Amino acid sequence: MSPTTLPAPPEQGHVTFLGAGPGDPGLLTLRAVEALANADVLVAEHDVLDVVRTHARQGVAEVHTDADTPASSTPGTGTPQLTVVDGASTTAGVPANRDAAHLVMEAARGGKRVVRAVSGDPGLDAYAAEEMLACASAGVPFEVVPGVAAAVGVPAYAGVPLRDAEGADVRFVDARTASDRCWTEVGASDGTVVVSTTLDSVAAAAGELVSAGRKPDTPLTVTVAGTTTRQRTWSATLGTIAQTLKQAKVLPSPEGGRPVIAVVGERSAAAQRDRLAWFESKPLFGWKVLVPRTKEQAASLSDQLRSYGAVPHEVPTIAVEPPRTPQQMERAVKGLVTGRYEWIAFTSVNAVRAVREKFEEYGLDARAFAGIKVAAVGEQTAKALIAFGVKPDLVPSGEQSAAGLLEDWPPYDPVFDPIDRVFLPRADIATETLVAGLIELGWEVDDVTAYRTVRASPPPAETREAIKGGGFDAVLFTSSSTVRNLVGIAGKPHNVTVIACIGPATAKTAEEHGLRVDVMAPEPSVHKLAEALADFGARRRLAALEAGDPVTRPSERRPGARRRRSTT
Repeated sequence: MSPTTLPAPPEQGHVTFLGAGPGDPGLLTLRAVEALANADVLVAEHDVLDVVRTHARQGVAEVHTDADTPASSTPGTGTPQLTVVDGASTTAGVPANRDAAHLVMEAARGGKRVVRAVSGDPGLDAYAAEEMLACASAGVPFEVVPGVAAAVGVPAYAGVPLRDAEGADVRFVDARTASDRCWTEVGASDGTVVVSTTLDSVAAAAGELVSAGRKPDTPLTVTVAGTTTRQRTWSATLGTIAQTLKQAKVLPSPEGGRPVIAVVGERSAAAQRDRLAWFESKPLFGWKVLVPRTKEQAASLSDQLRSYGAVPHEVPTIAVEPPRTPQQMERAVKGLVTGRYEWIAFTSVNAVRAVREKFEEYGLDARAFAGIKVAAVGEQTAKALIAFGVKPDLVPSGEQSAAGLLEDWPPYDPVFDPIDRVFLPRADIATETLVAGLIELGWEVDDVTAYRTVRASPPPAETREAIKGGGFDAVLFTSSSTVRNLVGIAGKPHNVTVIACIGPATAKTAEEHGLRVDVMAPEPSVHKLAEALADFGARRRLAALEAGDPVTRPSERRPGARRRRSTT
């Protein structure tokens, strides 16, 4: 009698309840990033999804709030309704409009690794607690990855320490669910109170504290959109906050229901916020900066701009296409394999991509570079080569440009260099600087068109309107072609937009197109250009403070105001 084969038990899934923090993606923990990278299903409301999705692996199923069914965000008012979509925003296999707990467990029972991401910290989220209990009751294994709670993270970004050297008592209150007894207790205390509320309910919360015994002149700060580049903080007292918000023209407003964090207390350092507001005092805080480059080209530049508090917006002005006649490129790649070259020099990420695609067409890989010296014009190009499996032998130690590459390039030596030829795959519109310099150093150069650059398609209508209507605070031009192409596909930037150029030639082209140049890099480097813009923003901010004026962005122009010329 043959033994009976029992069916294998279904694979057990797992749920990670993850705190996404108060809004800044940089506040995610290392454990959170690790969990997101391994997730099969990601469950989150829309705003949280925007924070965590960049760390999720490609192809992860996303579960987010149904745009047509507003989700409740206030504990005790119902369960948020969620819709399942995949990365292409098409309906996936789980029914729409199911509560989060059901979807989480259904995916886990199917053997999926589920990440349930919530704003702030899971331990302070009522829905997450209910979902954890549901998992425990159903025998679904789960873990909790803590996050930075908004009540702690937002004051830190607003420059409002919650405790001083004397160790003042700190109380946390959710005004949306606080009872009369809760207000009485915090009102009787002289410690710091952190109140989670909404913009249109701040004055009411302040009134509750005054009624409970707090003095009307008690310092108060109110922060909206905390830890993001939309953050804004007002300093007042319990008795004046309503008037302060009215004078700031934020109320009444359709956005009055936006969540805010208010910090109340004599010892909460609210009075010292001007000295401690490190985040909102960044030189380009909240500036929307147009970067006319592709995401790949702009990666490090955009990161640098974010470090200054800016919001970079990449708009490609060129598109890359194969050469019209591919035979020259084909012969050069074959020459790599047959030992025709001593060096190959890459002057752009696009050149790396073009050679890599030709390699794949011939069934070659990075091993074809064996015995050949490889040069890269800069860090981004070097990173593209390393991703291909090739470590460059030469990257400029100084300026990342053709001139910088020539500074470090060795002259041809017939004793040490068995071959005198360099393969230079590049764009059809590349300058002759590198070719002429290599020839002067004694090298023969095969200057090969690896790709063509053509004007990109126009950006979306919304972006074009922002460019022409003054919606951007600044634009960075990194070459004359970016000036010509941006104006050609999107129109001329508004006169309030700060124009920053990488060098004199680019500035001249900008002026020829009717643009007033405000900032010029001290040397032809995209990173020096970003630094120069940050210096401009810092001086602009300081001038406003010294004049007693509010600090505004260039796009927040007054009607009829004209922009002065200010070059650096």
